[in-house]
Amino acid sequence: MKKTALLLCSIFFLNISVSIADEGMWLLSLLGKNYEEMKQKGFKLTPEDVYSVNKGCIKDAIVGLGNEGRPFRHFCTGEIVSGEGLFLTNHHCGFSMIQTHSTVEHDYLQDGFWALAKDQELPNEGITASILISMEDVSAQVLAKLNDAMSEKERDEAIEAISKEIADKAMENTHYTAYVADMFNSNQFFLFVYVIYKDVRLVGAPPSSMGKYGGDPDNWMWPRHTADFSMFRIYTAPDGSPASFSKENIPLKPKHFLPVSAKGIQEGDFAMILGFPGSTNRFITSYGLEETMLANKLRYDIRSVKIDILRKEMASSQKIRIQYATKYAHCSNYWKYSFEQNKALKSLNTMGVKKQIESDFTAWAAKNDPKYKDALSLIENGYGSRQEYVGARTYLYEALLTGPELPYFAYQCSGLIGKLESKNQEEIKALAEKLKVAGSEFYKDYNPQTEQKILAALFEYAYNTMDKKFYPDFFATIEKKYKGDFQKYAQELLSKSVFATEEKFNAFLEKPTLKALQNDLAMQAGISIIGKYREISGLMRENIDNLYKGERLFVDGLLQINKGKVLCPDANSTIRLTYGNVRQYAPRDGVDYHFYTTLKGVMEKEDTTSTDFIVPQKLKDLYQQKDYGNYTNEKGEIVTCFITNNDITGGNSGSPVINAEGHLIGLAFDGNSEAMSGDIDFEENLQRCINLDVRYMLFIIDKYAGAKNLINEMTIVH
Repeated sequence: MKKTALLLCSIFFLNISVSIADEGMWLLSLLGKNYEEMKQKGFKLTPEDVYSVNKGCIKDAIVGLGNEGRPFRHFCTGEIVSGEGLFLTNHHCGFSMIQTHSTVEHDYLQDGFWALAKDQELPNEGITASILISMEDVSAQVLAKLNDAMSEKERDEAIEAISKEIADKAMENTHYTAYVADMFNSNQFFLFVYVIYKDVRLVGAPPSSMGKYGGDPDNWMWPRHTADFSMFRIYTAPDGSPASFSKENIPLKPKHFLPVSAKGIQEGDFAMILGFPGSTNRFITSYGLEETMLANKLRYDIRSVKIDILRKEMASSQKIRIQYATKYAHCSNYWKYSFEQNKALKSLNTMGVKKQIESDFTAWAAKNDPKYKDALSLIENGYGSRQEYVGARTYLYEALLTGPELPYFAYQCSGLIGKLESKNQEEIKALAEKLKVAGSEFYKDYNPQTEQKILAALFEYAYNTMDKKFYPDFFATIEKKYKGDFQKYAQELLSKSVFATEEKFNAFLEKPTLKALQNDLAMQAGISIIGKYREISGLMRENIDNLYKGERLFVDGLLQINKGKVLCPDANSTIRLTYGNVRQYAPRDGVDYHFYTTLKGVMEKEDTTSTDFIVPQKLKDLYQQKDYGNYTNEKGEIVTCFITNNDITGGNSGSPVINAEGHLIGLAFDGNSEAMSGDIDFEENLQRCINLDVRYMLFIIDKYAGAKNLINEMTIVH
């Protein structure tokens, strides 16, 4: 938001929420209200070309990637680019699926993967692809069931009941899935209806040296030279309905797919992005921001310990590198994000911005509506009452619960204790068989020596740095029995625990005993950590109703101040559109960033001593020979990446960047470090979205991979 606008002292200070042209992750059904501004930026289509329930349109080509069981928490976005269900997303979005299919013999992470025929495409169990059918504002129906006399718990229960009723009605006699999502802190509500496909197959991916080029050093940075794409296909039952994997399934026949533009981009070109942004928190108060920044710092410090170990371990063995590739990617991405976000928040004085908004809000509430006068005090008290627990929960989660893996896996097997106590042999045997299956999945990407190093280092780090009064009970055992020697403790745990290796685990399950399980160090640690984590989480929730009420009233007050204006709700994994332009930027004095990068930059960054900047020999050969095909710009360059001022966040990864005519020009894959505060406070002068240029993708598919079948399948516009 414009910092200068905060100098206004009237109640109109909050009109800045709608005065920033480039800010906003907009709901598709409300695009008509943005249409004139979109046209001014260069948009040449109509709102109905983007969202319609009566005809095929752009929204029918947008895919939300999820997991069975949580299909609406989309982890990434994709876009359909052919009449046979072929879709694109980022390489880092498909990374875990590529890793799952990789072995030492077939290392698709290292070598890439290309299906030259449909029967070579690889299924991915548990991955879903959602496509929006329709959305509808149902606020009136939900709010009619609520009143100010309700407690927050009663309010939540009423919302859940009416939301289920609305969603169930929408799903009647269809193969659709529906749910009601709240907006603006439960002040508005929208019904979303999706069709969810369950047969998603890997089609193609470049080597990680290209798909993750730049690694951690370049993450969240511009300029970039990363070929961040992978290719998948949606399959359906023969009648076109969603179905789990079957050899009888056929490629999806979509209502719409995006033509791929090889025309290129210019400074100022219109660009819109459709996708499934995960979450933003732009209505957060200074009290919430303080908590966020503390958690960011602790997360970064704790994960630094783990990342240092993983880097060394993965460099020591191809097998370990494959096993821990996805885990490292998940850990390092938010590790750097946490650091860069705090840095940007401090640099842009976001705390000062929030406090000024709160001061103005207080003045408005006192003059206009007493209903809102206690909102900020409720929020302040809510965060204040849990302040001492924030650090403890972060340590418990990051260093003990999700840092090492073995204690939590052991805890997940703790149901066997109850079965052994009951002495019901039939139930014991049945559970043991289930645990063998779970173990097979867990141990596939697990190395005991690596686990021992991570466990010792993180347990010791937490012991030395967290508040002692929040120690889990098993720390006392390490103090007493092992004299505080975490290396010795970890060594004994890995040498004696029945969970240490798959062989030990399966052998134990053949003849499980209660005593062995109760005395197991991994089990004891897991139960202790979970117990303390739940205790701290419970303490943090004690004043949660008042906190939620305060935040709801605060946001409702902002809506009242801006009545009649088009406001954008925080991202919540529902489909959104953001529009803007291709735009360069100047982040600091003496630095001007151009709006695109080229293949030349890939070669200039090459560093054979760093795994982050390895350039495959074949790519170097193509560069030297200038064998670029029909994928260059007017200067004869292969453009690798470009930037726009679109408003995106996590979940938008893989989202299509679409030009004024509705053609695909890029894939969004990152934001820039200077504006990592964007999830909390959009900075229009600095915020940039980093995108893969589709011409680089086409060049790789065609010239590098030789996958002409995929080139021929797409509609390429020159």
